Amino acid sequence: MRVPLSWLREYVDLPATETGRDVQAKLISAGLEVETVEQLGAGLTGPLVVGRVLTIEELTEFKKPIRFCTVDVGRAGSATQAEGSGEGTGEPQEIVCGARNFAVGDKVVVALPGAVLPGDFRIAERKTYGRMSRGMICSADELGMGDDGTHGIIVLPPEIEVGTDATELLELYDEVLDIAVTPDRGYALSMRGVARETATAYGLPLRDPALLDVPAPNSYGYQVRIADPIGCDRFTARTVVGLDPEARSPIWMQRRLQKAGMRPISLAVDITNYVMLELGQPLHAYDRNRLEGPIGVRRAQAGEKFTTLDGVKRVLDAQDLVITDNRGPIGLAGVMGGANTEIADSATDPETGEVRGTTEVVVEAAHFDPVSIARTARRHKLSSEASRRFERGVDPQAAAAAAQRTVDLLVLLAGGTAEAGVTEIVAPSAPRTITMSADHPDRVAGVAYGRETVVRRLQEVGCDVYGQDDLVVTVPSWRPDLHEPNDLAEEVIRLEGYENLPSTLPTPPSGRGLTARQRLHRRVGRALAGAGYVEALNYPFVGEAVLDQFGLAADDPRRTVVTLVNPISDEEPALRTTLLPGLLAALRRNVGRGSHDLALFETGLVFRPTGEETVPGVLPVDRRPTDEEIAVLNAALPHQPRRVATVLAGAREQAGWWGEGRPADWADAIESARAVAREAGAELTVRADQHTPWHPGRCAALYVSVDGEETLVGHAGELHPRAIKALGLPERTCAMEMELDLLERAGEGALQAPRISTFPVATQDVALVVASDVPAADVEKALHEGAGELLESIRLFDVFEGEQIGEGRKSLAYALRFRAPDRTLTVEEASAARDAAVALAGERTGAVLRGA
Repeated sequence: MRVPLSWLREYVDLPATETGRDVQAKLISAGLEVETVEQLGAGLTGPLVVGRVLTIEELTEFKKPIRFCTVDVGRAGSATQAEGSGEGTGEPQEIVCGARNFAVGDKVVVALPGAVLPGDFRIAERKTYGRMSRGMICSADELGMGDDGTHGIIVLPPEIEVGTDATELLELYDEVLDIAVTPDRGYALSMRGVARETATAYGLPLRDPALLDVPAPNSYGYQVRIADPIGCDRFTARTVVGLDPEARSPIWMQRRLQKAGMRPISLAVDITNYVMLELGQPLHAYDRNRLEGPIGVRRAQAGEKFTTLDGVKRVLDAQDLVITDNRGPIGLAGVMGGANTEIADSATDPETGEVRGTTEVVVEAAHFDPVSIARTARRHKLSSEASRRFERGVDPQAAAAAAQRTVDLLVLLAGGTAEAGVTEIVAPSAPRTITMSADHPDRVAGVAYGRETVVRRLQEVGCDVYGQDDLVVTVPSWRPDLHEPNDLAEEVIRLEGYENLPSTLPTPPSGRGLTARQRLHRRVGRALAGAGYVEALNYPFVGEAVLDQFGLAADDPRRTVVTLVNPISDEEPALRTTLLPGLLAALRRNVGRGSHDLALFETGLVFRPTGEETVPGVLPVDRRPTDEEIAVLNAALPHQPRRVATVLAGAREQAGWWGEGRPADWADAIESARAVAREAGAELTVRADQHTPWHPGRCAALYVSVDGEETLVGHAGELHPRAIKALGLPERTCAMEMELDLLERAGEGALQAPRISTFPVATQDVALVVASDVPAADVEKALHEGAGELLESIRLFDVFEGEQIGEGRKSLAYALRFRAPDRTLTVEEASAARDAAVALAGERTGAVLRGA
């Protein structure tokens, strides 16, 4: 809602020193979202005057039509006047202009030399198209007035005097508050509603524009029949005859509509739009000569067709509420009128010279069901100013006043005569009342407002309040959002000022910190960040194309996806089953932007449907769902495990004066998995595997023990060259992906405080020769078990294959660190532990000491 400050001052006597920024601060404090304050006329300075075109000479020797005009600008004009030299002698001004929508005798707006138009466009005398131009004839756009519908020079009414200051005439200087009206505050979509909030915020009286003398309903008005009193509970009809078809909207009305963001169209339509902005009640004007029979309100027939004012032929739904006459629909109720009863623009008959146009108008001011209007507007994708107001709630009591205000303006501005007939159909209804304890706002806010303050604030909202300790509050008709005591408490709190609420921190109950899952998630992120990885969060969507690029088989479980009904992108319509597509896309995007040494990670959910999901019913909105209903809803969800993934490309260690660098390889991906497992307190077992999209010879399967059983938790290694090429990734790109939920289960109870010993360590190195196909992890596991409790750590520091140890064999060199918690180990004890470790490794894997 755009609110011109000059218009707002008509209803509230704001101090002259108050600016738009001041009003914005007050309204924001009262709970309205005033987004911006637009300064109209910023950068505009005069002289800017009204002129009358005396002569027009067409210059035809140029590529485009050019006109050389003389314009009478009154005392402001002078053929010899220098810029900024004061009042002129009254001589006509010579002006070159390219527009063609004005003629000799028209009144126009002239910017004289020395004027500055918006955009720092300075007007000066200059020679152009071979003539001297001393000023500019202005359009609405050039003056920053917005769209006036003409797209040309402003042609003013002939009664405007020459030499009048155009800045005052056109109200070019103003401030406009742009308010984002929330769905619960439909009353703020009107000057009346915003003025009420402004008056309350400043503690000033309100001049309510809806307080009009309205004649009583009678039987002489235009006939109306309501077939659906639930969809339309109030309908007021008034008739005005004898309208002047040539009458035009006055400048002040056009300017207010423009400032409010609406385009002037014709007098009758402009008046209905003006009253809608003023009182918040949408109206519609019908050409009475184009109506056939009584006006009716009913539900549409399924498949019924109707052409709206925008020229679109629409197929109606049985739930649409329509306005009808004897021919059928003439309007979509509360949304848009029909082309068959449109107000006709004035036109002159070329044969008779008679001016034709709408001379008799039937004004409709009705109240429609908000839900019905909202659904119709969305069904037909036809949002209008009227539907925006009806679906948020319009004051039903304002219909009669709005109709009267429209009639008054038609009589005043179009020379019409109001007929005595007044039609008003009202469905019986009782005012809404809410019973509330007087101290309820105090208890909600934690502030002692007191009964007097509560009553005063509710009365400022428009409520009638009765009672002492228990208040009976009658809600005003323009506040359909007030239903219960908490709504009333909110009104008291916002008017007293949210900023005045005390800041208090809630006391959390003991023993409720982060869950084990949350703690693991944070530890994993910190560990990977500490290892040099950068977190990259991606959208959880995938498409079939990336799964094809991965080379997944047709029966791969990762191809079983959950497809979204309304995806953000048609190229990615499904939820991800793996973290790698988004992470690899982020890596490719960064490589394309010049970053070549990358290590990225992501933690998040994947969605793995089992095929056993059910289709839930529609949950109720008038109560909390039962536990059974929630269980059915949860059963419809796919399995959503939490995973962690890393990707690497380029150099893992940079080269420098300290030595050569090292490219990232499959071992780094596996090491990132070990870092994650350590944070979970789980022991990771690594085995060679083949799993798309990893390289078949450089892929590791990752296992942990869950509930005593060895369980696969992920894969790591170098990606397959075909996948790298299809995805546009750097050569030798590596990746890892593991399931965090399984790691958490594997590490339950395993995290212990480190054991610190003050006694020295005893290091023993051992080199074992095994068959080439024996995994190093199996050898390490056997050494670990054989060494016993004295073993502090074990590290593989060398792998060798060559003629010295024979074909089909390899040498694995381990550093074993032994330490006792209570004594210094002897050489004999360390050697015995080493020999026991070697013996068990030989028994399980066939390992022999190198050189033995």
